[in-house]
Amino acid sequence: MSSAKISKAFKRRQRAPVDVVDAKEAVDLATAQTYSENVFLFVPNLIGYARVILAGVSLHYMSYHPKYCTVAYVVSCLLDAVDGQAARALGQTSKFGAVLDMVTDRCTTSCLLCYLSACYPDYAIVFQFLIALDFASHYMHMYSSLVTGSTSHKLVTSEVSRILWLYYNDSRTLFFVCAGNEVFYVALYLIKWVHTPIGLPPIGLPIPLFLVPYASSFIALEDLTYPEALALISFPICFLKNVINLVQLWKASKILVGVDLAERQMARELKARKP
Repeated sequence: MSSAKISKAFKRRQRAPVDVVDAKEAVDLATAQTYSENVFLFVPNLIGYARVILAGVSLHYMSYHPKYCTVAYVVSCLLDAVDGQAARALGQTSKFGAVLDMVTDRCTTSCLLCYLSACYPDYAIVFQFLIALDFASHYMHMYSSLVTGSTSHKLVTSEVSRILWLYYNDSRTLFFVCAGNEVFYVALYLIKWVHTPIGLPPIGLPIPLFLVPYASSFIALEDLTYPEALALISFPICFLKNVINLVQLWKASKILVGVDLAERQMARELKARKP
């Protein structure tokens, strides 16, 4: 990249849509907020708190009551699609709500993956990798959005990444991919508890269950349980979600390196102007 392009990119980044607020002033504002304009009590944020409580309930029941655990976990995940709509409908979008939503997603999924690591110890390294990838990609993506002056981590242009643009800018695609990813993990959890076949007719074609950690090789169609069927159906979506995480991590890394280059170039130019 030429010096002119680097300088232009740096100046464009400086024109952030919102003025920077001093941390002490922000704390004072949050402390003094009135009931009519209390961001903590915005409806979408109240939905976010409900999600956290439901996630805690699911974790409580995870080791001994799969029905209660699954219901609480699924409802918590479904509310993820509601809080954003409520925020836009009520004019209550907030940075706090966006971060609360992302943190809840990351922590809830990571806790389930930790449990799956204990259920399937031979695949613990895989689940650990998925946790690390999920946290790393979203943290770096969020940080790269902040340093480039974006008002939301979901505002990705096709010039930066067409894959991320398709993922974030279509709410139906975002919901489908995120839901399918969670369905696969929940299915792996339920496989440890459900052993009754769903009664599909035998067709003589065994289904390879390399997707399901406990299976040694193959399982016949008539022996398939409903969690195993869900795992088979949702695995491609889970795979796609983690490919998107990899793309997100790589693109965020390139953005941060580009910002570093722009800042270093500007620092050299300022140094050269000094007598």
